[in-house]
Amino acid sequence: MSAGRVRRQTLPATMRSVQRALRWLWLGGLLASAAYPQGWDTYGGDAGGQRYSSATEITRANVAGLKPAWVYHTGALKVSSLSVNKSDFEATPILFEGTLYLSTPFDRVIALDPETGVERWTYDPKLPNDLMAANYTSRGVASWKDGGDSRPACSRRIFVATLDARLIAIDAMSGKLCDGFGAAGQVDLKAGIATGREHPYRFFGNTSPPTVVGDVVVVGSAIADNVAVEAEPGVVRGFDARTGRLLWSWDPIPWSVGQHPRTSAANAWSVIAADTEHGLIYVPTGAPSPDFYGGLRPGDDKDANSLVALDAKSGRKVWAFQLVHHDVWDYDVAAEPLLFEFHGHIPAVAVTAKTGIVFAFNRLTGAPLYPIEERAVPQEGVAGERLSKTQPFSSLPSLNPLMFDRVQVTGHGLKSQATCEAKWKRLRYDGIFTPPTLGGTLQFPGSLGGVNWGSMALDPVTGILYANTNGSAYEIKLMRQPTKFDLMLQQIWLWGALAAIVFFTACWKRRSVFSGVPALLATGSLILLGFYFNDPSTFDFKRNHNLINSPDSVGETSADLGAPYRIYRRVLQDDEGRPCTPVPWGSTAALNLNTGTMVWRKPLGTTVAGGHTGTVSLGGPIVTAGGLLFTAGTSEPLLRAINAATGEDVWVGKLPVPAQSTPMTYVVHGRQYVVVSAGGHGGLGTPLGDSVVAFALGKP
Repeated sequence: MSAGRVRRQTLPATMRSVQRALRWLWLGGLLASAAYPQGWDTYGGDAGGQRYSSATEITRANVAGLKPAWVYHTGALKVSSLSVNKSDFEATPILFEGTLYLSTPFDRVIALDPETGVERWTYDPKLPNDLMAANYTSRGVASWKDGGDSRPACSRRIFVATLDARLIAIDAMSGKLCDGFGAAGQVDLKAGIATGREHPYRFFGNTSPPTVVGDVVVVGSAIADNVAVEAEPGVVRGFDARTGRLLWSWDPIPWSVGQHPRTSAANAWSVIAADTEHGLIYVPTGAPSPDFYGGLRPGDDKDANSLVALDAKSGRKVWAFQLVHHDVWDYDVAAEPLLFEFHGHIPAVAVTAKTGIVFAFNRLTGAPLYPIEERAVPQEGVAGERLSKTQPFSSLPSLNPLMFDRVQVTGHGLKSQATCEAKWKRLRYDGIFTPPTLGGTLQFPGSLGGVNWGSMALDPVTGILYANTNGSAYEIKLMRQPTKFDLMLQQIWLWGALAAIVFFTACWKRRSVFSGVPALLATGSLILLGFYFNDPSTFDFKRNHNLINSPDSVGETSADLGAPYRIYRRVLQDDEGRPCTPVPWGSTAALNLNTGTMVWRKPLGTTVAGGHTGTVSLGGPIVTAGGLLFTAGTSEPLLRAINAATGEDVWVGKLPVPAQSTPMTYVVHGRQYVVVSAGGHGGLGTPLGDSVVAFALGKP
């Protein structure tokens, strides 16, 4: 001790000055790193989609002290030129170099102060009024920065991929477009895309944020389901982050080029994960068109419904695995693939389709980390259908049940129970992968999932994966396409009914019984025929696919132009809007990927008063080093904190309206914030709003 003190005293004055300067520089750097906002720099928390935060200020011991820190209103519902009732606020903000960035359902990009929620700038891409989107959705944005410490204009960029298919580069500091990118800051994503035959419900655009790997911006696409066989191609493309130049394009189903009519889609509409160290991206692909009839696309439909690893610089396919063969259930790979280290040292990726079956692979080679077997599945679909005889099943436990026993269905009164039993009797159900039929099929898990775009979260310390799942079934029914003769009869009925009504009215005014009775019979007969020839499930194309467990859930009738069948589907429920399936109707599940064992599965949300039944949810959980899951997503206006070890609720925060989104968290100046977009969901029928809400512990 004394020797050291003597040596310091005998140092030359210049050396002592340098030493003091270095000490202050070190202390300043330490303080700067503590003050600089940290956490959540991509939609999934990190490029690999772990949705994990190492923040530890908020724990199970103090989470009860969480309170709203600030609330920001986007003003999205004041947009008068667009259908605000179709607004789905699904965005998760990102924190990039000290600023929060998010997008509204109408692709308006907003920059906020992360401590106060004060608006720094906004950019509105001004979506066209005639956009034929089923619902308006934008789940978020992506960021990119040029190398070096200097900060010229557009050296830091925010990318948004819009509903009308534009890739836009915005200066992260000013909110202005980056002129050197594409044409005045925008790239037309419809360029080079064959749109097929026209239809008023056709839609091609983007609902998920781009993925940035180095200097490459990667985008997939959202394509309207069940409109036509000849939909837009589901290409994935890589663009230069500086110039917007197209670097590569990859079509998941190139084999479809030789088909007539050509099958399309198989698009990656969800989030693409990235391994920045190895320069790989992991693409989750969807079903080829049309969703529920595959007779025009024989075979397994290679690389549709798959996890595909691509080289980020070239778009070259490295490996792929198909989760669902020859999909006729709309079992897209909707969740973002999740990258992790298996047993702490093997580079791995986990993925699930809407089925909730989890597969895990070495992410560099595609080798399975847990056994996968092909199992025989139900057959005997409609005429012209050639089903896959087997489907892949992982040895890992499924995140949700794959089938159910009707005896287990409870929570219904006698009338409701009778309604469910009547529906069960008329529907075919042979377990998961029961094919669609003309008479009607019970589909479980339903095409909402299982696991949807809310994706999964992972605690890298414990190796436990978490996901929200849905427990509703669907009733699906194939219907023959109307022929010209059917349409002619429809027109005859329309004109005949009008003439009969006029004739009956005239006879009634003259009080002529002999002429009035035949007119009445003729009118009644035409009305009865009209119920058949004008059945909405036969002729009309309806996109009002209300997914919530509610009495007014009306279902969806498709067009499927070019296919011999149309599809009708709706949630299978009683007259009071409760699912005709066992509780829980929505859950959060925890699966240990290191051991391959289920840790817990708990109901998420409440549908029936006084019962923790679970409810339909959209949006996923996040997990923190404080031992907590944060999740919203249900039809209730609540943000929940869940004990990650047990699945028990430990805190509930009230929101202005339900949040069908995934929260995020970050730390700035030593204070941890949890932020969620609470704007409701037109597709689920929940109340709409425009709030971004931040929670934090009360300041001492």
